[in-house]
Amino acid sequence: MKRVILLCSHLAALFSGFMLGIYLLPILIQPESPEIDENIYQSSQVALIGQFDKNRQDSDFLHWGEGKIALTQESVMFTGELAPGPDYKLYLSATYIETEDAFTANKSRMVKIGDIKTFDRFILPLPSGTNIEKYNTAIIWCETFGEFITSAALTPQAPSAQ
Repeated sequence: MKRVILLCSHLAALFSGFMLGIYLLPILIQPESPEIDENIYQSSQVALIGQFDKNRQDSDFLHWGEGKIALTQESVMFTGELAPGPDYKLYLSATYIETEDAFTANKSRMVKIGDIKTFDRFILPLPSGTNIEKYNTAIIWCETFGEFITSAALTPQAPSAQ
C-alpha cells in the first residue's frame, strides 16, 4: 500500500511540474517587448482600433486577454496583458468570433497575421496585400492546444483633432 501511495504522489508531482512548466516556459523565454507609445492609438495612421476583454464567451481564467489593439496599413500593435501560453497567433476575421467553435468554423476564411511572443505588448507586420477594411475582428488563438484566448471587435478610428 505504501508503494502505491508513493507512486501516486511521485506521479502527481511529476504531472504538476510538467503543467507548471507549460505555463511558465513562455514567460521565461519571451523576448523583450517592443516600446509602444500610447499616443499611437490617437495617430492618424491608425485605421482600425479594438479592445480585448477578459469576458469573452470562451475566455476563462487560464485563457484571456485585455488591452488595446490598433491596425495601420502596415502593422498591428497591442498594449495590455495576455495570459501566458505557448504558440499564440493573431488572426483577422470578417466575422465576429467569440468562441472556439466559431473560430474553427471560420478559420479557413481568416488571415493569420503572425506569432505572438510577448504577453504585454507586440507589433506585428501585416502580410503584404492585406486589406484591413475587410476585417472586423482580431482574434488571439493558441495553435498548439486549439484554445480561444480572446477577441476584439475592430472599428474605424475616428480622425484625430490635431
